[in-house]
Amino acid sequence: MSKPQDPRNVTTLSLAESQPLTLDLAALEQVRRQSDSGQAAAAPAAWREPLVKLLNDALATELVCVLRYKRHHYTAQGLASPSIADEFAVHAVEEMGHADRLARRIVQLGGAPDFAPDSLLQRSHAAYDDSLSLKDMIRANLTAERVAIESYTQMVRLVGDRDPSTRRLLEDILADEQKHADELQGWLAE
Repeated sequence: MSKPQDPRNVTTLSLAESQPLTLDLAALEQVRRQSDSGQAAAAPAAWREPLVKLLNDALATELVCVLRYKRHHYTAQGLASPSIADEFAVHAVEEMGHADRLARRIVQLGGAPDFAPDSLLQRSHAAYDDSLSLKDMIRANLTAERVAIESYTQMVRLVGDRDPSTRRLLEDILADEQKHADELQGWLAE
């Protein structure tokens, strides 16, 4: 019978024999040394500016989406329009929440959120739409949501493990955009 190990000396936890979970102790020590020397704050500088630009473009996209959903909310007409118009308003509020979260993260990264109205459309990944037909509104919003899904998917990949907080934010927004697209797709099928 083997003697149990002292748990204070164990750095590997095994859920199954084939899947050990091990911390990289050398990496932890490197972080400790960088923090002591002040290097940790400077490390992300090489990719901080491009990341802030990506987030500002996403911010522009969210703001354009808010404006498009608001317009569709107020101009939707037809038999099914009251319930769909109400959902357009809900989506507008959710997109504004995304914009707020992105702006907050940009500031946390040391950047400045770009709310300049004169360049929103140029920086946005999604288009504005002034359709009058309810079906065209739904299609335009579905296209915009699909564009957002693709852009957030790419951003999650680009950020990778460099910034877990930003990646989590992008993944949260991506999940919301996927729900919006599913809902819009369902309305088109009805």
